[in-house]
Amino acid sequence: MANFQTSPRPRIAVFSGPTATIQNSEPLVTSNKARQQYGLPLRTHPDGSPLRFDVLRAQRLAAPVTVYIKQFSAHPLERDAAELYGPPDGYLDSSGVFHKDRTSPNDQPVYEVTLKPEDGLYPLPYMARQANGQAWEMDGTEKNAPAELCRVPFFPDGSRLFEEIDRLGSSDDGTSCLLSAKADFDFYRALPSGGYARGRSAGERTDFGEGDIAPEIRGTDFFPYRPGYLRKEPPMAALARVTNVVQQAMRSGKYLGGIWLEGSPFVEETIYWLNLLIDTTVPIVGNSSQRPHGAIGNDGDRNIVDSVDYITSKIWADDGGRDFIGAVAILDEQIFTARDVQKADARPGGYVATGGHGGIIGRMGHPGAPQFSFRTVKRHTHTSAMNTTQLPREVQGSRVQGSKLDTVSVPIKDSHGNLLPTAIAKVIVLKHARYLPEDTTGNADSEVDILARIEKNLRDAPLAGFIAEGSAPFGAMSNAVDAALRRATFSGMPVVKVARGNASGFVDPKRDTLAIAGSNLTATKARLLLMACLMKFGCLPPAGDPRRPTAAEIESTKTKLAQYQEVFDTH
Repeated sequence: MANFQTSPRPRIAVFSGPTATIQNSEPLVTSNKARQQYGLPLRTHPDGSPLRFDVLRAQRLAAPVTVYIKQFSAHPLERDAAELYGPPDGYLDSSGVFHKDRTSPNDQPVYEVTLKPEDGLYPLPYMARQANGQAWEMDGTEKNAPAELCRVPFFPDGSRLFEEIDRLGSSDDGTSCLLSAKADFDFYRALPSGGYARGRSAGERTDFGEGDIAPEIRGTDFFPYRPGYLRKEPPMAALARVTNVVQQAMRSGKYLGGIWLEGSPFVEETIYWLNLLIDTTVPIVGNSSQRPHGAIGNDGDRNIVDSVDYITSKIWADDGGRDFIGAVAILDEQIFTARDVQKADARPGGYVATGGHGGIIGRMGHPGAPQFSFRTVKRHTHTSAMNTTQLPREVQGSRVQGSKLDTVSVPIKDSHGNLLPTAIAKVIVLKHARYLPEDTTGNADSEVDILARIEKNLRDAPLAGFIAEGSAPFGAMSNAVDAALRRATFSGMPVVKVARGNASGFVDPKRDTLAIAGSNLTATKARLLLMACLMKFGCLPPAGDPRRPTAAEIESTKTKLAQYQEVFDTH
């Protein structure tokens, strides 16, 4: 029986991923309150009049303060039910002095409350200014400011995001603590969007970890996308870091589940990778947001709350308490399988299921409990043939050594079972279209980009392959491309055929026996599965002359491809 069943209170691991709008906040802009105080130009409407309101930002009080709240000001119809309310705490006279009893018909009934620092965050005007005394108008000190003159708007881990949802979010019954009422959380900086340019001491850490955090570098330790001209994308080796952080956490047995937070265009990739690589019997849920945290219509906060509800509901658990669904993405109250989810548009509701057969397997409640309507038959997490437990310590890769094409050993895991950054395979996506060939000869030599990539792979990437995105649903490519890809195959690089776009059909394995049929996967998902396969099976057996393989070499290649094909049929 799984460990989580003996725990009186669930605990969930929360992993911060790159370029994550769900952990982003709108720019901190100096309020008109501060501008008035310091004689700065006010923010105005287009007609030149001052803004009606300041945006209120969640901040902490430094000392207790007593405030007086006007009675019946929470809703315009409160006064209509005045007879249902108890008396106010007192009254403010015309001079603003508080009295327990009314002293004049004109006294204002109020509630008296002392706000304390320990209460938590409060929405307040943003009073900060730049070092030169000017107002903040954007993330940077000015337009197109260099990185050292820009603030990072992304949270360094999920703790502040969860605190704000807990403190400022309202449930359907009008109460707070939408997250902490249901579970405890540990926050992991797997590949975060925000980082500490000046580091953090161990005592200041809000994430799960030990020791001081050294000063961090944008594009190396954290990966924001705002300002846009400073956007940084994680390299392929970063997948090893993600895999190891998530696997170590989920292997600990402390968690009822995990939540992965990432940018909306790419959460579909990482959550599928985790579905393939992470050996865990509890669920992993991917979340993203189309709009920043705190923005009007923000969807990310709701997705997180839904994910906590999904994990704690245990509808994913079989009779033995093991997850029978695998990693999912919960977006806009829909439950997507990691294999089939894809972003289609930058708006709430802008996610679709790919492949034409399933993909959306359930919905969140509102009202009611989460429900499944379908069950996936694909292997995942603890049943995956690709998970970290199943990966070997090393495999064979193909490489040119001198003038000879041969195999070399490629280490996959270290002595502790961690995935090595150098183990991540290089897989390129190629796309075919009509009227693309230069002529009708079908000569591989015309495909200079493919041939150049093969040459580079043999020099730099012993584990490498290609995704060939061809016609729907067959995955057919031009004769010249197929000829060039044959050279890749007999150079040790497997080729996967998939249909272009979000196709609904399945690639037939019999159409090309020297390529892997990519089922109904998109090119994006097929790439990830091939990367995992290369770390499991290694390269194809390279031919002595990839241009002219022998009959025996062809049969040897087909035998190896059968291992890959079985995985693509079941994952």
